[in-house]
Amino acid sequence: MDIRFEHNLRTREFFIELINDLSVEELNQIPVGFSNNIIWNIVHCMVTQQGLTYGLSDLDLLIPKETVLQFKHGTQPEQDVNREEIENFKKQLKPLLEDTIRDYRAEKFEGFKEYTTSTGYALKNIDDAINLVNIHEGIHLGYAMALKRALKV
Repeated sequence: MDIRFEHNLRTREFFIELINDLSVEELNQIPVGFSNNIIWNIVHCMVTQQGLTYGLSDLDLLIPKETVLQFKHGTQPEQDVNREEIENFKKQLKPLLEDTIRDYRAEKFEGFKEYTTSTGYALKNIDDAINLVNIHEGIHLGYAMALKRALKV
């Protein structure tokens, strides 16, 4: 398997491990000094991965539009995510990426449209997008870990 996907799958496993022992309230809590919560960071990663791969390739995203609107870049938590939604997101973390791996191997991302992110990353093809997804999810994993530590203080 492509090492980039191995790394991304492992990051998603870390997300699952990180939240397994947290309550719904803890996942939704925004500690003092922070602007979002743990569950927002995780779902934001799912939304961003879908947008950078499927969206920029003019393919249908594998997640609902409402989820995209609630967790995309520039948003912050406006309402709590309930237990059922959390479990659903948790169950989707790895399968969404496995679908991406399958579609990548099937060369479905050939129609990729070049894009420069708000942070200045120039994405010229699907491989650039996959590389950025790993960087992005690593950043948000670290942020989620910091949020969890802030909850335990």
